Amino acid sequence: QVQLVESGGGLVQAGGSLRLSCVASGRTFSRNDMGWFRQAPGKAREFVSATKWSGGSTYYGYLADSVKGRFTISRDNAKNAVYLQMNSLKPEDTAVYYCAVDSRSRSDYYYEPTKYDYWGQGTQVTVSS
Repeated sequence: QVQLVESGGGLVQAGGSLRLSCVASGRTFSRNDMGWFRQAPGKAREFVSATKWSGGSTYYGYLADSVKGRFTISRDNAKNAVYLQMNSLKPEDTAVYYCAVDSRSRSDYYYEPTKYDYWGQGTQVTVSS
């Protein structure tokens, strides 16, 4: 049974940093695309970042425009994990953050939630002004 477990969320002041972790269990995902999404109260789930496998040991990282220059995605295949380093946090970054994995190599775009079939339970990030 596949499980994704996020951690690292919390309360931070504007300008601060957090590092989110997502560890997968049940199978390995070194050849699968993985992503981070977030959902603020009353808003739709939105794409934050993704790491896309491109064959061999090549991965490409993608970031939403709203977080470029502040967030970084990385992965550690030995730990079956993906990370989201968040710097210069803003109050508008407040949301529940979810990691997700595309286990079926779907052709949907990396920023579409429909691409991903496994999701974590989410971790709350709150940025105070």
